[in-house]
Amino acid sequence: MTSSDELTLSQYRKMTETPIPKLILSLAAPTILSMLITSIYNLADTFFIAQTNDTNLIAGVSLCAPVFTTLMAFGNIYGQGGSSLISRMLGQNDLDGTARISAFSFYIAIATGAVLAVVMTLFRSPLLTLLGASAETLDYAQSYYTVLTLCAPIIVLSFIHSNLVRCEGLANESMIGTILGAVVNIILDPILISGLGMGALGAAVATVIGYLCSVMYFLLVLRKKSHCLSVKLSQCHVRADELRQILGVGITAALSNLMQSLTVIVINQFLLAYGNDKIAAMGIVLKVNMIAQLILTGFAFGGVPMYGYLYGAKQQDTLKKLLRFCLLFLCGLSLALTAFLCLAATPLMRLFVQDSALVATGAEMLRWQAATAVFAGIVLLLTVLFQATGKIVPAFLLSISRQGIVFIVVLVVCVRLFAYNGVIMAQAVADVLSAILALGLLIGYNPLKQ
Repeated sequence: MTSSDELTLSQYRKMTETPIPKLILSLAAPTILSMLITSIYNLADTFFIAQTNDTNLIAGVSLCAPVFTTLMAFGNIYGQGGSSLISRMLGQNDLDGTARISAFSFYIAIATGAVLAVVMTLFRSPLLTLLGASAETLDYAQSYYTVLTLCAPIIVLSFIHSNLVRCEGLANESMIGTILGAVVNIILDPILISGLGMGALGAAVATVIGYLCSVMYFLLVLRKKSHCLSVKLSQCHVRADELRQILGVGITAALSNLMQSLTVIVINQFLLAYGNDKIAAMGIVLKVNMIAQLILTGFAFGGVPMYGYLYGAKQQDTLKKLLRFCLLFLCGLSLALTAFLCLAATPLMRLFVQDSALVATGAEMLRWQAATAVFAGIVLLLTVLFQATGKIVPAFLLSISRQGIVFIVVLVVCVRLFAYNGVIMAQAVADVLSAILALGLLIGYNPLKQ
């Protein structure tokens, strides 16, 4: 074992000796900030696009939100799948394995992004129709969509090392890389969208350049600071059992993201009957609410390195204490976010649009989206716990529930019963039902015992 190997393992051992509240908050804080900054990529586009006061332009860009989410999902197959396995390998002192897994994740992400770029470009027209593009929004949606899909390898790759470096305890570096990309995006958005008159095309170009800057930074971190991660082609190989673990966890993580895309698509299809203004309002609402969701997700993901490490090291008692603290803290955080978003719904909408009818519509939508944050938080935390500990079946079931099967069933029922109001309340009902499912799975697939 080299001195760098000993350093990495000693860092983990030191973390296990830190009081749980201090430990989880120190890990979660930079992760939460990273997640928040991630939301800024799309939120910044929406903000600067909204300043044009062109409803069709806003709706066109909003329709493409599932494209971004889909690319993120494929990045998370190897980012979250790889980080889950790497954390458990560190608990087992297997540093050779961590280097191989990280190198494999890097190169397979590039290949996957290239395939996605080709497929999504070839099927652009039917996919845009599926996303809900109308004659009025098609040109705007097409401009944004084309840039994102052609640059898919960059976007997919950015989610690899933003996940992997956290496993090594480099949460601050993960945060810095994400902030760098967001800052570049925010600087370029007004220049390209309004200054050069590029509109939706400019928003997409700014987003891609931001992600490219993040990727370059993470590669520098791997070269200068990492002791157990690698991008060497010679180390790009995994065993069949390791690949099954990566894909088992990674695909469940990706499904969560894909279900988010499905949710947006389905909601937009149901809202089409009520006009593009409803789609535009929901597009803004979902991105505002995404900030709250990413705070909860960041807190949940902050514990991933320790969930996996403690499980791999068979320290079940410490893992139990960690989970108990995380559940209690997350519930309190969720309630605070619900209160803020419900009270500030109207002024938050006014940050993006000035039309009084659109503001009122969006404020009502936002309150429904935020009302059940505590239930959504429970689902997120337990999903991450199952992923980190390699519990594939419950992770899979939760990944397709809250914003997947459960949501779609609830949406259909609610629309039949309450028409338009059923569309905007469906997610809240799905959150409650999915939280009940999550707690049941925790009892049935208890990762707190071997």
